[in-house]
Amino acid sequence: MRFVILTGVSGAGKSTALKMMEDMGYYCVDNLPIPLVERFIELSDSADAELQKVAVGIDIRSGQNLDELQGVLERMKDEGRKCEILFLESEDAVLVKRYKETRRSHPLANGERVDKGIIREREKLGFLKENADYIIDTSRLLTRELKAELEKIFVNRLTYKNLFVTVLSFGFKYGIPADSDLVFDVRFLPNPYYVEGLRSKNGNDKEIQDYVLQFPEAHEFLNKLEDMVKFLIPNYIVEGKNQLVISIGCTGGKHRSVTLANELYRRLSNNTDYGLKIEHRDIGKDALRK
Repeated sequence: MRFVILTGVSGAGKSTALKMMEDMGYYCVDNLPIPLVERFIELSDSADAELQKVAVGIDIRSGQNLDELQGVLERMKDEGRKCEILFLESEDAVLVKRYKETRRSHPLANGERVDKGIIREREKLGFLKENADYIIDTSRLLTRELKAELEKIFVNRLTYKNLFVTVLSFGFKYGIPADSDLVFDVRFLPNPYYVEGLRSKNGNDKEIQDYVLQFPEAHEFLNKLEDMVKFLIPNYIVEGKNQLVISIGCTGGKHRSVTLANELYRRLSNNTDYGLKIEHRDIGKDALRK
């Protein structure tokens, strides 16, 4: 039997993930009282049970009993019972925004601001995150992307790494992305915007790619950036970082930044140590403004 504990901070998407796992064939139970977890595992793992895949949702609603879960996990380990822990994480600012949108109060806020409740919750769930087999940061994940990550782990049984890297192009005139970890300015390269016939195209078009990548400085920049990123990522993984946003910006976020972001993404694609995706935040904004 495959037994999974699905947990994480409130607002990170646990209920959504539990529904997805149910669609994947898991027998799912949400908010099972901690004193019953051990007995439930025994019954699920008995010879008479037909359950092959079980997921139990556990979160801060368990209250004071949550502290008992650590003892349950230790006894399971001593008995040779395999238990996987999936922890859903999200940035504080994203959690606050989600609570404001739903107009719900945080279960540990106690009449105070949401961020106070988030701090208390992180302290209480700390031991689960430390023992987690998988940590997924949902701050920038769309629903379909969360489903894809869950399928990697629980359907395709692929080796999963907790760091997710986003290569993001943007335009400085629209502001630096607030969630950036690393920001690079490529406005030192000649701008296709001023070349006749290229203004209306973008960095996904071959004409723009050929123009930008004809300059030796573009390749030297990419070589140095690739080398630095490949040095940093293993250290971020050891440090326990879950999300890394590499932002590459030009003036409008349409030509140079898109081209170089695409190229960096291509160079990083042959990896097995982290998840990877690419986004072009401002690629269509000039057209919308017109």
